[in-house]
Amino acid sequence: MPRDTLAAVWKDATGTDAGPVTFDGDEHVLPGPYRVAHAAAVCVGAATLAAAELHHERGGTPAPVNVHIGHAAEAFCSERHIAVAGRDTHDLWAALSGDYRATDGWVRLHANYPHHADAILRALGTEPHGVREAVAARPAVEVEDAVLAAGGAAAVMRDRAGWLADGPGTAVRAEPLVSIEKLGDAPPRPFPPLDRTLADRIIAEHALADRSSPGHMLAAWPLVDRALSGVRVLDLTHVIAGPVATRVLAAHGASVLHVTDPKRPVLHRLVMDTDLGKRSCHVDLDTDEGRATLRALAADADVLVQSYRPDSLARRGFGPDDLAGTGIVLVGLAAYGHTGPWRGRRGFDSLVQMSCGIAADGAADGGGEPTPLPAQALDHGTGWLAAFGIITALRRRAREGGAWHVRLSLARTAEWLHDLGRDTAPATPFDVTPLLAEADGDYGRVTHLRVPGAPPGLAGAHRPGRDPATWW
Repeated sequence: MPRDTLAAVWKDATGTDAGPVTFDGDEHVLPGPYRVAHAAAVCVGAATLAAAELHHERGGTPAPVNVHIGHAAEAFCSERHIAVAGRDTHDLWAALSGDYRATDGWVRLHANYPHHADAILRALGTEPHGVREAVAARPAVEVEDAVLAAGGAAAVMRDRAGWLADGPGTAVRAEPLVSIEKLGDAPPRPFPPLDRTLADRIIAEHALADRSSPGHMLAAWPLVDRALSGVRVLDLTHVIAGPVATRVLAAHGASVLHVTDPKRPVLHRLVMDTDLGKRSCHVDLDTDEGRATLRALAADADVLVQSYRPDSLARRGFGPDDLAGTGIVLVGLAAYGHTGPWRGRRGFDSLVQMSCGIAADGAADGGGEPTPLPAQALDHGTGWLAAFGIITALRRRAREGGAWHVRLSLARTAEWLHDLGRDTAPATPFDVTPLLAEADGDYGRVTHLRVPGAPPGLAGAHRPGRDPATWW
């Protein structure tokens, strides 16, 4: 049952027992043997329960936490529901991204960013039309090594034995799923009480609760009465996992400023989905001016979330040692873990699935085509678990003081999913229509999936760099 899994995750991360959460709906809403919908319900439940308890601690009206499994599962596919003015947006995958057969197995190339596509072509010494033939002439590990050495992103399809013996699997399994550690001795930062006067009036006048649709959960919270109201979050992440974590924080009332590198290419469909409720600015951390700007922002921030490869931000002066005395909650997200031989390896959800044995699970006798999960579940799961870890760290900072370090990785989330076991029951249809909403932003009127567990009403996404690099 999701309730038992949630209790275990909560206990491991916090050392305390989880409060009451109920789960509705069918777990079999996504295809495949992995229990992705189960995992989604647990991840959404953990973040929502943490927000609900914080909301109550700040004087908010207690609200029951109910997770609709179908809504949670669709949240793990939220980017698929993005449409502009009723029209679907372009596909997420670039032409060169995909699975390629090598002489002795399969390798996946990730080319969604132009500089990664260029690295693939340099590594293989070919033009785009010749990539498939070039891979077919080489062993899979040779292709992987060459692409990584050229600054690209690739992963061989390994089975579980290969992942544990030749990859970082053993080291990753030794890491906590959600690591929450205290840094330094900064004084406690208690949360101010929420303003109940306006909140109660809005509840009375507008009756925001809509219990007729699945996944309503805490929709009775008015927009001015969210758990993280007043919390400032610096979001230095990209792609899915980090932006999902900070989208959850924004949905629960945090002021999130998404800080992006002006030199980094943009996947606009992901921005439309994951930047709901945020502001967005450009800061170039390769310049003295950019680092000074980030230091000024961090001085007034409660949370800094980053998905740079390990040690990259520390080299720029924003590592745990640099921030330990500030009272900030520092969050590090990695692909292949924070220890072990691959900690610095470039990775994405689809590559981790190939590396850790997930993609090989459905390949006949280990030689068939890779079979991916029905969603970018490692990204989304890590994002939702990160939101849970962040809220937990903020609550502990309010009581105990100090700065806090929260760490997660896609590979550790993959290990957790692996340990949930398998379920071969067929998928059942689920109507997501009641869970869709519209928001006006820089991309026009965008249809998106409502964030489960949070009140409705998030503003539409801003284009990267649209806002000044200041708090509001």
